[in-house]
Amino acid sequence: MTEATGGIPDQGSPMPAGGSLPAPGPGGPVLAELVAQQLQSLLEVGNYDAVKLLLAPVQEVDTAEAIGLLPRTLQALAFRLLPKDEAIAIYEYLDGSVQQTLLDRLRSGEVLELVEQMSPDDRVRLFDELPAKVVRRLLAELSPQERRITAQLLGYEAETAGRLMTTEFIDLKEFHTAAQALEIVRGRASDTETVYSLYVTDASRHLTGILSLRDLVMADPNDRIGAVMTREVVRLTTDTDQEEVARAIQRYDFLALPVVDREQRLVGIVTVDDVIDVIQHEATRDLYAAGAVQAGDEDDYFQSSLFTVARRRVVWLIVLLIANTGTSALIVAEKDVLQQMVVLAAFIPLLIGAGGIVGAQSATVVIRGLSTKRIQGLGAGPSIGREALAGFLLGCLMLVAVVPWAWTLGGNPQVAAAAGISLVVITTLAAAGGASLPLLCERFGLDPALMSTPSITTVTDVAGVFIYLSTATWLLHRFPLA
Repeated sequence: MTEATGGIPDQGSPMPAGGSLPAPGPGGPVLAELVAQQLQSLLEVGNYDAVKLLLAPVQEVDTAEAIGLLPRTLQALAFRLLPKDEAIAIYEYLDGSVQQTLLDRLRSGEVLELVEQMSPDDRVRLFDELPAKVVRRLLAELSPQERRITAQLLGYEAETAGRLMTTEFIDLKEFHTAAQALEIVRGRASDTETVYSLYVTDASRHLTGILSLRDLVMADPNDRIGAVMTREVVRLTTDTDQEEVARAIQRYDFLALPVVDREQRLVGIVTVDDVIDVIQHEATRDLYAAGAVQAGDEDDYFQSSLFTVARRRVVWLIVLLIANTGTSALIVAEKDVLQQMVVLAAFIPLLIGAGGIVGAQSATVVIRGLSTKRIQGLGAGPSIGREALAGFLLGCLMLVAVVPWAWTLGGNPQVAAAAGISLVVITTLAAAGGASLPLLCERFGLDPALMSTPSITTVTDVAGVFIYLSTATWLLHRFPLA
């Protein structure tokens, strides 16, 4: 994605008819909505000159969001009114669905020019969302150089540094002087993703060092790059998972990280703006997984048909139905004790609900710990033990309120004891299970987020009923009612 540029409106520019220019300053969703409203009004009356004046002072990302808020019939019209040098940058900020809509509505020549001038990483991201037939056609029409770069990035595994990186970077040689390097930066700055990190390679393109633009500017013009660069370079490989990429940039506070192939040759860089997209994508996917909703990302979900939405959600409902069959069978099997003391049934929702909540809380904590790598320092065993102890303490705290309530409602100590003992056992086991299942998933190479709230709740429902009724049966046999 290209770097956003700041801009201050020309205070001498005339106001567009039907509205006022947005005030200078930070943009955001509110500004984008205001721009979209004025933009739609101007487009509908055909005041295209006013549209150009309206969009002139607006940040590229806000313009992209405003176009995305327009009706689909007006999106292509608004995009065509953009200056050519700004259109590419704004296109890269658009949502994938809007990008596809524009490709469908723009003329073939406009589409080719648009795709040709995109940053390689943004082009690959767009191609990932297009039908294979369209991708093949667009690839065939690209220039040989852009086709080669795009094919190279598409050849890497999805969700890796190789797929995420861009090939637009500035590389220098150790024998360059600082003055020569500055000239190279000036000449290539407009065609690169970032100029703040400069990479040094040898004749075989092996990465040998790095220096910042600040280091270059502060160096003596006659100093050799090899004398001022840093040779200890944090680097990624093309097969590094995108989550590891995000952690590396977060850990070292870099704006970009170099990506090398197996021969340690520099092939690209990953920039912080791409990592932010990764973080958002991964967080969305984990959140959907935690809710047992099978969705690739937010945009994909909200653009899906209702039938698709229902199909994605129904899996765990079927599992819940099967589990409820087991719960019902347990209740039927213990019907004698329930008939003997009907009030026992009043506490089943409380106990299984407490187990589900505690188990889901523990699972959430562990899944997050695995995602941030914080749990590795504590270890799997101590983590499970810690959560089990937390579940025990929670059960004891609830017991203080539940036992008197159960004794009052049931009128005898057996009901209170069964509810109290079961509550502590259920919360302890639920917490331990909620912590164990994500760790077990990770051990077998599965996504820990699969152990979502519905899965933990389903397990604790069956286990909770079994524990409660078994405890009640034992107490009644041990201490029969008078």
